[in-house]
Amino acid sequence: MRRILVKYDLRCRNDPAHRTRRLHRESQRFPAANAACITRKTNNNEVNVSVKRLLCITHEGSAGVRLACGELPGWDVCTVDNIAAARKVLEQQHYAVGLLLDRKGNLESEDIERFLQHHHQIRWIGVFNGDLLHRPQLREAIATHLSDFHTLPVDTVRLYHSLGHAHGMAMLAKSAPPHKRQSGSRHIDGKSATICRLRAHIDKIATVDAPVLISGESGSGKELAAQEIHAQSPRASGPFIAINCAAIPPSLIHSELFGYERGAFTGAAKEKQGLIEAASGGSIFLDEIGDLPLDLQASLLRFLQERTIYRVGGTRMVSVDARVITATHVDLPKAVAAGRFREDLYYRLSVFPIRVPPLRERKEDLPLLTEIIFNKFADEKSPQLKGISKQALRAMTQHDWPGNIRELINRMRRAMVLAENRLIMPEDLELAPQEDAIILRDGLDNSRGSAERAAIWNSLARCGNNISQAARDLGVSRMTLYRLMAKHSIAP
Repeated sequence: MRRILVKYDLRCRNDPAHRTRRLHRESQRFPAANAACITRKTNNNEVNVSVKRLLCITHEGSAGVRLACGELPGWDVCTVDNIAAARKVLEQQHYAVGLLLDRKGNLESEDIERFLQHHHQIRWIGVFNGDLLHRPQLREAIATHLSDFHTLPVDTVRLYHSLGHAHGMAMLAKSAPPHKRQSGSRHIDGKSATICRLRAHIDKIATVDAPVLISGESGSGKELAAQEIHAQSPRASGPFIAINCAAIPPSLIHSELFGYERGAFTGAAKEKQGLIEAASGGSIFLDEIGDLPLDLQASLLRFLQERTIYRVGGTRMVSVDARVITATHVDLPKAVAAGRFREDLYYRLSVFPIRVPPLRERKEDLPLLTEIIFNKFADEKSPQLKGISKQALRAMTQHDWPGNIRELINRMRRAMVLAENRLIMPEDLELAPQEDAIILRDGLDNSRGSAERAAIWNSLARCGNNISQAARDLGVSRMTLYRLMAKHSIAP
């Protein structure tokens, strides 16, 4: 919150319109906060006025907004005349509430629908001509994207209350803007203890120009860790070249990594720079290094020792200044013992070994990760979808995530497209609800006892604790019901 000292002169006191315009101009000097606290001074007494920001999209300009909607005291109104301008504003500032003043029913256009779907976290209020509401497409768009709507002529008191209610609900739903990746920010998202330790480790080794070996399960984010090391290193301004050693055919991997000279083989019409050479001045990331053929392991070892390479078909040495970062999901010491990986290369690569934890070891990061994925793929989601339910988050904590972050992204994207409710439910993620997960965890005997106790409790509640009626509903005798009640410690 910022405080602005506004001179409260006679003109402001006697002219409410001028007072609102002046308040608007002062609040625009400090656009960073979502609601600025402006202090007026009158007779040495200070009066606080809360100013909330409102983004208004209309072709009628600021004068048209005031004419249709009134002065909107307490609101700092930013007026734009098209969707492109609104996008630019939202790239710089966060708005909790938006107003659409549309006399022609332009809400039906696909561009506006895509815009509203992408900025679904904003509470939108619409103002339309009443004779447009017979259009089915407009009615569907209003029901899908808007928190409330008004028809012209506007009841300004009711509109003011709608805007205030929308702002209050937005503040309850989220006290901060949605997570957005800023330039220079971390590549690894999370606040769990394991991720904090990983980032601290990366900060220490990033400044040292030595090879790094990243281990971790498939889909856990090893490449993100490599990008983080590169971004925090003195080589951050240089290239970052990522190569999946398992994805390149063995017959091509040598020429892809080290390049080739003209005429080195059939089809080599001109020389080609290899990927290792292209990474000079930066970092090269060799993913799935455990799948590298043994003959190439020798060439890579020579590069690590001498910082030089030979192109295929070449006779001259090429100096390359690149940091090597490698990753693997296999146990390299076991591969060394089995003769599938060179021991000397292993020790060259693992000067700084780090481990990326699997998702099951950092489940406290699930709410943050799901929010990031939801906002990243917001353009793909069904229009009525607003977020993820608590039931779904609880079911996610019961899941072991064998596919790690990659599996989480897969399930979230599928649920965002296919969900039929306003919130993603466990069944949308194809996960067992929490109750089912508990049954699977506790075993059949405990689950049967829990179900039996719940059935007795519910039957007694329906019958007002009438034992005879409850026994008939359950299909047992009164004595059996008394015995079951004693077994489950249910008081009559």
